[in-house]
Amino acid sequence: MSYENLLIEHTDGIVRITINRPKALNALNQQTLGELEHFFGTDYADRTDFSGVILTGAGDRAFVAGADIKEFVAVAERGDGQQMAERGHEIFFLIENFHRPVVALINGFALGGGCELAMACHLRIATENARFGQPEVNLGIIPGYGGTQRLNQYIGKGKAMELILTGNMIDAREAERLGLVNYTLPHGQAEEKAVELLSTIATKGPIAIQESIRAVNSFYDHPGGYAAEAEAFGRATKTADFREGASAFVEKRQADFRGE
Repeated sequence: MSYENLLIEHTDGIVRITINRPKALNALNQQTLGELEHFFGTDYADRTDFSGVILTGAGDRAFVAGADIKEFVAVAERGDGQQMAERGHEIFFLIENFHRPVVALINGFALGGGCELAMACHLRIATENARFGQPEVNLGIIPGYGGTQRLNQYIGKGKAMELILTGNMIDAREAERLGLVNYTLPHGQAEEKAVELLSTIATKGPIAIQESIRAVNSFYDHPGGYAAEAEAFGRATKTADFREGASAFVEKRQADFRGE
């Protein structure tokens, strides 16, 4: 497969993936999701000639600032929001269950689908300008790529509920305090830390690492929650509120939600 939105660099046993859509703040469109699916599910699924992956975004403004809102509007018109969420789940499960450790290097905004993508990775290192949030309620929808499930796992129900219901952002230091990220460092040091962690892991038994990932993930293996999220996301995308929220976002105005 020819990657158009991902830059792949394989150096010194580490594969660096850069989501390369800086003009769109690296927003996750279906093309990008498909490329991530191919990398983790096909291209590198059985390869063992590397010790880990660093996943980041192009530029210094955003890791991934969210999903492509225009595509969301098209989803609403087709009425297949649930299927969209289910596909996102499948792709992010590929990352979460990948046989080599995946470190998210979060260099700026990680919002909506970007926050969900970071949470699907095994470890998270943030630069000091990183910002995290699940602002979907501002569009009249809910997190649809696992955010309602994984945010609970990392920071607990109470704080996860607050961030999802308010749509508020938190900075990197607060994310670290809550347990959402492992380290917060200046930009250059953040990448060095990612390499350091993967280099340390590379000295351990590869099978033990793979089985450790599988065992830790098994504690959180509750497919019913993800199914409920996909169904709820699908229902939300069929509302007038979502059409209003998406239009307001594109038009850069305050949404007028009517509960319809």
